Amino acid sequence: MYEFATGLNQMEALSLDISADADHAIVWQNDRLYLLDQRLLPDEEHYIELHTCAEAAAAITAMVVRGAPAIGITAAYAVVLAARAGFAQSATGWLRLMQRDLAVLGLARPTAVNLRWAIERMERVALGLPSGDPEAALLAAAVQIHQEDVAANKRIGEIGARIVGERTSVITHCNAGALATGGYGTALGVVRSAFAAGLIDWVYADETRPWFQGSRLTAWELSRDAIPVRIITEGAAARLMGEGGVGWVIVGADRIAANGDVVNKIGTYNLAVVARYHGVKVMVAAPTSTIDLSVLNGERIPIEMRSPDEVLSCRDRRIGAPGVDAWNPVFDVTPAALIDVIVTERGAIHLPDANKVAELMNS
Repeated sequence: MYEFATGLNQMEALSLDISADADHAIVWQNDRLYLLDQRLLPDEEHYIELHTCAEAAAAITAMVVRGAPAIGITAAYAVVLAARAGFAQSATGWLRLMQRDLAVLGLARPTAVNLRWAIERMERVALGLPSGDPEAALLAAAVQIHQEDVAANKRIGEIGARIVGERTSVITHCNAGALATGGYGTALGVVRSAFAAGLIDWVYADETRPWFQGSRLTAWELSRDAIPVRIITEGAAARLMGEGGVGWVIVGADRIAANGDVVNKIGTYNLAVVARYHGVKVMVAAPTSTIDLSVLNGERIPIEMRSPDEVLSCRDRRIGAPGVDAWNPVFDVTPAALIDVIVTERGAIHLPDANKVAELMNS
């Protein structure tokens, strides 16, 4: 499950002028793209150096980088690499040559809408450029996308913390922190802001099978920031809510449909159902770039299926019975009716529906 994608295992990062931390999971330095390899955390803090758009696409598919906003930012920088390669081949035909790389990049993770959003935004910049080397202008556009995401996350954190309102404990699922974004985080951005305001007793991080993003990544992030965190199995969430003291489930999103349905890491739907039964509120924290008005509801969003080996194995060891197969959807759909609030950088949507989502997006 943690094997390197073809070609990526031979790359060694140059010495970077930063320390490995969650706020620097994506770095452009030395005219290259560097990704903190999230498959190795928390055991190793290692950057992979990427030279081409194809390598960036492979890194996205192989889960070196994950989380919808982070995938979008990585894709933006990958467009710069594609344009560089195209211009090196033809000073006049670089845009046409770049399209072949972007077609591959667009298939790297089909569910996260930020991937397509970032590619399309970068393409619009490319189409408006004069003749000459496009790299500087495209790099400026990619950096802007990166910076905008960090600013949006901090705004989401501020708004979300105000909504949390009173001291409580929260459950989160997967990793929607700085590692999954350009920095600070969406769901964990709310947690960080709420903790700074004295509103968080404990964060309970679902371990998040089969990649263990909760136990490996969320716990790593929060513990480094001295935010009290405990790891729980997904199956323990109902028991925990039943004992009281948990006021919110706070999660991120990989795509939000026009009616407010949310596609997020598999297991989010389970949490929302259990939370509704126990009177625990559900908050989805995501930038507006994650809202896809082109799909009416969550059932129309393609759900990525990954290899059964991810479920049947843990690291290099098979744990499934010999000859047994597995079903491995990566995401599920949480209906808008189970969500109390969606928090974006533009504001919050309480009890989301199609009209409220449209109103926010038109604001």
